[in-house]
Amino acid sequence: MQDRNFDDIAEKFARNIYGTTKGKIRQAVVWQDLNTLLAQLPQRPLRILDAGGGEGHLACQLAELGHHVLLCDLSGEMIQRAALLAEQKGVSQNMQFVQSSAQDIRQYLEQSVDLILFHAVLEWIAEPQAALAALFECLLPGGALSLMFFNANGLLMRNVVLGNFQLVAPEVRRRRKRSLSPQYPHQPLQVYAWLEQLGMQISGKTGVRVFHDYLQSRQLQTQKFEELLALEQHYCRQEPYVSLGRYIHVMAHKPNLKDEL
Repeated sequence: MQDRNFDDIAEKFARNIYGTTKGKIRQAVVWQDLNTLLAQLPQRPLRILDAGGGEGHLACQLAELGHHVLLCDLSGEMIQRAALLAEQKGVSQNMQFVQSSAQDIRQYLEQSVDLILFHAVLEWIAEPQAALAALFECLLPGGALSLMFFNANGLLMRNVVLGNFQLVAPEVRRRRKRSLSPQYPHQPLQVYAWLEQLGMQISGKTGVRVFHDYLQSRQLQTQKFEELLALEQHYCRQEPYVSLGRYIHVMAHKPNLKDEL
């Protein structure tokens, strides 16, 4: 097993993820959570790491607020796309780009960071627990982690709804190398346990796309998008919907040294 590099499907990724209704819902829901996290952090320009940041849409939004963002990605193509977007948005002065895995990014940091984004990466890497531990070391005491991962529960539900019963067994993997379906979906309780083992304090959980992907009619995803988005934002932080999201966004904090005394 090895970590996934998106150089070969960067254009497909951009077209099928960012340029769709599911991408818009993901962006809107996670941005709400990020505003909550920002309010809990020091009210100054923050040092932020976007680990596996892809095209950098959220990174650029944070840079527009005056924060300093280092974006890393294993894919050189994604780094180029993120740098171009930052230039188009006029925020290049607040951003730095490094081609690196999330696990190796510490060597490029001049100092620890206040906030780490780790979105839709955990399910593409072979040793997720080690990656979380490496990022934990990059956080300042009191700093926050914004972690979004592909939910195994949501994958099972989606396959059953579609009648793909042969894909329900966890050992069944898609064979298409260029597929956008993540390689290693995760059980929520396992991810929460990994964070708690590191000493992280989980402060919030949000389901991302708790309804969108289960609609029988895809036409409704566009025809009724505003109504759908409102429903997503209303229910996404309530159970059982959190645990049925196609992704789950977890907010967690590294304990402050003062709190440990």
